Amino acid sequence: MSAALVFPQMGSLYAALAPWVEALLRVATGLLLVPHALRMGFGFFPRSGGPVKRLDELARFLDGSGNRPGKLWGVVILVTEIVGGPMLALGLFTRAVSIPIFILLLLSIRAHLRDGWFWNTLGVEYPILWTAASLYFLVNGGGAISLDRLIGWEF
Repeated sequence: MSAALVFPQMGSLYAALAPWVEALLRVATGLLLVPHALRMGFGFFPRSGGPVKRLDELARFLDGSGNRPGKLWGVVILVTEIVGGPMLALGLFTRAVSIPIFILLLLSIRAHLRDGWFWNTLGVEYPILWTAASLYFLVNGGGAISLDRLIGWEF
């Protein structure tokens, strides 16, 4: 049972926009992971203020936070973001690729808890939002406007 709309005339507009808005959320969730990985692993965007700017720094951070071996987990994180992010954005094997993305983001919440809530102090604000978005696609798949739907493969 769905709730009655305050403005029922908007129902058809909402229905028409829903797949496009879902695709926009999927693209944003996936593509935002790429520059994050490029900064942390390869030093792109050096003036962005991030504390980690190379894979060796990421490995030391991970080792220091008890995630050993840091170099291995650093590579896993970078591959997940650089490969998985665009796959999620395209809606290609969406549910399958959402599994490592969701796990990575869920663990990042734990890593950012010590920094508080707000994004500008490296807090959990963005990791929570990203985790929720990735969980949405893990549960719902790529949606009507996705490569999954185009090729007829939904995990």
